[in-house]
Amino acid sequence: MLIAVAAMFLQQTCGSIARALPAVLAPLIIAELHADAAWVGIYFSMTALAALIGQLGSGGFIIRHGAIRMSQIALLFTGAGLAAAVLGGAAGFVLSALVGNGVAAVATPASSQLLGHWSVKRYAPFAFSIAQCAIPAGILLTGYLAPVTAHSFGWRDTMLASAALCWAVALLLQPLHGRLDTEPSPRHPIRLSDLRTTVTAVLAVPELRSLSFACFAFNGTQAVFVAYFVTYMTALGHPLIAAGSLYSTVMAVALPGRILWAWVGGFYVAPQFVLGGLAFGMAISIGLLGACTPDWPLLEIGAVAMVVSATAMSWHGITLSEAARLAPHGQVGLVTGGVLSFGQIGALALPGVFSLLLSLTSGYGASWMACAVPAILVGVNMLRQGRPVPQRNAL
Repeated sequence: MLIAVAAMFLQQTCGSIARALPAVLAPLIIAELHADAAWVGIYFSMTALAALIGQLGSGGFIIRHGAIRMSQIALLFTGAGLAAAVLGGAAGFVLSALVGNGVAAVATPASSQLLGHWSVKRYAPFAFSIAQCAIPAGILLTGYLAPVTAHSFGWRDTMLASAALCWAVALLLQPLHGRLDTEPSPRHPIRLSDLRTTVTAVLAVPELRSLSFACFAFNGTQAVFVAYFVTYMTALGHPLIAAGSLYSTVMAVALPGRILWAWVGGFYVAPQFVLGGLAFGMAISIGLLGACTPDWPLLEIGAVAMVVSATAMSWHGITLSEAARLAPHGQVGLVTGGVLSFGQIGALALPGVFSLLLSLTSGYGASWMACAVPAILVGVNMLRQGRPVPQRNAL
């Protein structure tokens, strides 16, 4: 189990760094390519759409080739996407968003398939949460190191170095393919209808349907927070450096947060109650962000943002472990891919709603409040479904 967790932590860290790089280096890229800042939003919308398709279609490939092999392929395409962005100009960034990120989206369902098979059931929430801690860890590393590296070597060399890191890790995983990929089905058919099968597999089961809607709300809220928090701070009159430092600080809360909720949901409280509490927590804290004014001290805003990070940035491990627990044997990757695909829809929809309300009202308050509504609905639904903690007997 520890080898599987370590391998997936490394894989997810590389993927997180690669996904965060374009956002961190965006000012340098925009200046050199003479592009409009609006293209940043378009780029990330394309990545979300590509990830949606990639996760919907990932189940059959994972069953056929194995989780480690698909993790390797995801890393190879992630690196190729970064290289295409560097070498291909604007067209390269489009290719990076659609192809690189589309295939890279297979990484999380593959990770879930592997951890679902190798984790001792009692500790499965911990295993999923530790692996998912790689995502905020990758964002933190990128936020601290990428600007310094780009200042010394340029944004192109920084992205190429990250591409090389992805390729190197893909090679490092090769010895684990034979050891951990013990359930591949080489003759498993790959069909276009797998996209529909993935959706129906999660919608047909009430508990998975609830998890899918939760993932829609949670990932959408996360996307809004990540995309707009720094801009919102500057709109309130805070300097960009202070806003960026606060962003990095509050993001760090997600690291222990993901492990904490897994511990609580794995041993003491039914996962539905934990997810319901997270939903209400992010709804209240997102709503409070909308109530901030220029008179609020940065410390108070930071306290609210830390609650957002502890909820909207910390739900992943316990959600994925529940999806894996509910999945039929051998179909963890397919089921988690289906649940996560609804999260990608949320990442497409809620930032769009936020932007629309921002343009209509010329203020941030209504936008933040509107994005809290899906989380409230999830909280009510999860608390209604709560049941005693299921017994997880060790294998």
